[in-house]
Amino acid sequence: MTAMPMRSLTEQTYFRIRDDILSCRHRPGTRLNIKMLCDEMGASLGAVREAMSRLAAEGFLESTAQKGFRVSPVSVEDLEDLTKTRIAIEELCLREAIKLGELEWETDIVGAFHRLSRLPDAFVVSGATDVQAWSSANETFHSALVSACRSNWLLRIRAMLFDQADRYRRLMAISTKVDRDVVNEHRAIMEAVLERNPDLASALMAQHLQRTADIVSRVSLENIDDKLSEA
Repeated sequence: MTAMPMRSLTEQTYFRIRDDILSCRHRPGTRLNIKMLCDEMGASLGAVREAMSRLAAEGFLESTAQKGFRVSPVSVEDLEDLTKTRIAIEELCLREAIKLGELEWETDIVGAFHRLSRLPDAFVVSGATDVQAWSSANETFHSALVSACRSNWLLRIRAMLFDQADRYRRLMAISTKVDRDVVNEHRAIMEAVLERNPDLASALMAQHLQRTADIVSRVSLENIDDKLSEA
């Protein structure tokens, strides 16, 4: 059995800061102190700077001359733009995956759905606190749906958009709960994909993504700090 490669210090630092942004430990708009991060994580200045530069390139941080880095702010306008772009890219990836996917691809989708459906969605279920576990399973399921797509550029863009959308979802998971049957939404998308129906699969995916954005938009993102303090 081949051992998994160890992450470099820079990679460890990158994932630690990224997770802290997604979990809202570093809240939107917060300015990050590089020295404090170095001390907290036991990382070198170079590792922290490199990690933060990567996060800035991915849209999680903003870099300002002479002022350093701050966590990218959130807004309804940004979420609307993000969702519209996600829907377009997801459709391209889905259509190619449905066209090219084989039996192993189908098996991966079913397995990913089974695991996801067994975990409580912290965005929906009161008392469900393991946002990380659900988010990881959700990412695995959505990635499985498009994994047969052979365009590396489409998949890279899609992954970046997914991560940005996950940030919004996790913000709302912390501050509110909604009445929504996410399991059946995912099941309907899966069945349309496995039936090789690209039109239906694309329409259901668009509805799924837009529904999430609409729910998030109903909660004032401008007052997110107050909501997080109450959570």
